Amino acid sequence: MSYEFLTFDVADRIATITVNRPDKLNALNDATIAELGVAIDEAVRRDDVAGVLLTGAGRAFVAGADISELESQSPLDGQQRARAGQAVFRRFETSPKPTIAVINGFALGGGCELAMSCHVRIASEKAKLGQPEVKLGIVPGYGGTQRLPRLVGRGAALKLLLTGDMIDAAEAHRLGLVDQVVAPDALTETARALMTSMIANAPLALAGCIEAVNRGQDTDLVQGCTIESDFFGLLSATSDMREGMRAFLEKRPANFTGR
Repeated sequence: MSYEFLTFDVADRIATITVNRPDKLNALNDATIAELGVAIDEAVRRDDVAGVLLTGAGRAFVAGADISELESQSPLDGQQRARAGQAVFRRFETSPKPTIAVINGFALGGGCELAMSCHVRIASEKAKLGQPEVKLGIVPGYGGTQRLPRLVGRGAALKLLLTGDMIDAAEAHRLGLVDQVVAPDALTETARALMTSMIANAPLALAGCIEAVNRGQDTDLVQGCTIESDFFGLLSATSDMREGMRAFLEKRPANFTGR
């Protein structure tokens, strides 16, 4: 399918979704968020895609929401806009295929929230992150008040949320907001190499890990371990489990088929 505000490319079983509004620093208008939902659904659906890289064109990942749309919204508009964006971002978070945010520049407001919805975040040394919504008289609307404390802890999250400060990639890594920081010219190669190492593994096992972590975060340890044991048992019925075990014993690479 064709996109107006994104590009969607597939190579070596990796889909790269690029927010492509560089003249607006890839600001998220409603149409772009809707296209992101279509794009992640396409990536999950396609048999030739095993993992997803999400990035931005130009010098920004996503510099925030499109303020020209938010400026005149009513209370009901704001609530509906937030819920629509949350639903799209949740599809990245719950994708059974790994998603990596490749943060090439500014990831502010909705951009930081979009990055947090991916399973892993890799940032350029030049990246800047933050949740500056309080400076605009609002709160984050796409999950920032919920995902940020889960990643960096309550105190660090509230410090960022209440000041609206922008931090650099090194500080984001220290806090746990991003998982790896690399030189700008190594960003794409590093992200592709990491994704390649992920998708070399059994697809059903990858999906099981993602779902177990997502579901486990919403419950206590005992129930979380029950969720884990259920997946451990279910995957024991798969052909990929038998192939993986045989390959290990025979000291050869496994040939996973997703069954």
